[in-house]
Amino acid sequence: MSIVTLEVEVPSKFPAHRVFKAFSDFDIIAPKVNPQVFKSIETVEGNGDVGTIKIFTFGDGVPFKSAKYKVDALDTSNHSYSYSFIEGDNLIGILDSINYHISVVPSDGGCVFKQTVKYNCKGDEKPPEEFLKKEKELYEITYKAIEEYAAAHPETY
Repeated sequence: MSIVTLEVEVPSKFPAHRVFKAFSDFDIIAPKVNPQVFKSIETVEGNGDVGTIKIFTFGDGVPFKSAKYKVDALDTSNHSYSYSFIEGDNLIGILDSINYHISVVPSDGGCVFKQTVKYNCKGDEKPPEEFLKKEKELYEITYKAIEEYAAAHPETY
């Protein structure tokens, strides 16, 4: 089994705790700000903590229909979160799972949103470069949209 890793870093002018709070509400915000990608996100088991299972229903802007994801780790004090897609057509027939680790790291005048994505391949076939490029763009666009939403709702974030 091989692993393909994708790194995403997006600087923010907002403090780490505000950015992490907004990403903690990803289920609510993502379908509002990026409905062409995220049609809905529904918790089917758990309360958001480790072990929680969620079903993503994707929008028309991506070639996937749905996926199941599990919360692997959550550390609110250090602004980090890990989860895995464990089922769904977003595994493109060649992946066992996709693991995500998100951390929001304080920096001068704001923070840096860091996301490491590990594509766990079933065999030797790996996701095409074009696929990985589009995935990275999608993550960056979604991050910026969530940040803009949080900035427009300072009473909550």
